[in-house]
Amino acid sequence: MTNILIVVVVILLVATLVQILRVSELLSEIKNKDVNEVTDKDNNTQGILFLIVGFGFLIFVVWQMVTWNHLLLPPASSVHGTQIDFLMKISMGLILVVFFVLSPILFYFLYKYRGKKSNKAYFFSHNNKLEVVWTVIPTILLTALIIFGLNTWDKAMNVELTESTTIIEVYGQQFNWTARYSGLDNNLGKANFKLVKGRNTLGVDMLDASAADDKMAREVHLVIDQPVLLKFRSQDVIHSAFLPHFRVQMNCVPGMTTQFGFTPNKTTAQMKESEGEDFEYILLCNKICGASHYNMQMKFIVETQEEYDIWLDSQESLETKLLTQK
Repeated sequence: MTNILIVVVVILLVATLVQILRVSELLSEIKNKDVNEVTDKDNNTQGILFLIVGFGFLIFVVWQMVTWNHLLLPPASSVHGTQIDFLMKISMGLILVVFFVLSPILFYFLYKYRGKKSNKAYFFSHNNKLEVVWTVIPTILLTALIIFGLNTWDKAMNVELTESTTIIEVYGQQFNWTARYSGLDNNLGKANFKLVKGRNTLGVDMLDASAADDKMAREVHLVIDQPVLLKFRSQDVIHSAFLPHFRVQMNCVPGMTTQFGFTPNKTTAQMKESEGEDFEYILLCNKICGASHYNMQMKFIVETQEEYDIWLDSQESLETKLLTQK
């Protein structure tokens, strides 16, 4: 019933506006005046309105920045995250400088050069110097930003594997995440979606010699200041692994493996001290992957090497979990 009333009200408003316009046209005919004629008074009114609305908009933008700045990304907790934040600050700084310089000029010029019957437009065909300035300078700035951005991206996507790099597989499915740790060989066993059956929800090939000592977990533990490489698979639809504090995000695509790497530099305990006791690093799905999409969350815990070793030793191997349990 409410929707019907809304539609009726909208129709009545449109009909009212049409009638007001019609009355205005009839009055103009009576006064023998062309309603489509733009007068100097009209232009002057529009020019003043542009000044008011334009500078009001700039004030609103400043208010938004002051009021809502804290709702942007949380503090970075990875080594390359600080580089990404620096790149973001440089990019936004350039954008804001250009915005706050050009916007007032634009609104002022709209007022200053408003239409007047006594004015005559100046014909300006071309200026080579101006063309060079507004082509070369943006090109140099954008090229520098792109090179910096690609270098930062490369560090996260193409991780150089060392003995200290922890390799973890994160498996996405509607609607949860599962982690798989490599064993002492630091090598994940092979997997195939055709092998997904019963307890083997990840489709791990248990005939692969590297698979027996792998470990499954419902949360991810990481060691502070130690690099980690996360490899992603998806069982059903495209998911998107997003860890905002570590400044990493990657689509999880069925039939292929994607990855990113990072080095955490703040423990969960340190973040709890600064952000509050309720703080947790959370892996989110940044794709709307179905009705229960909001359930796709998994806790990440960054801790010391000693704490990590104790936790990892307490986890059962896949060989124990899949082959010995009924």
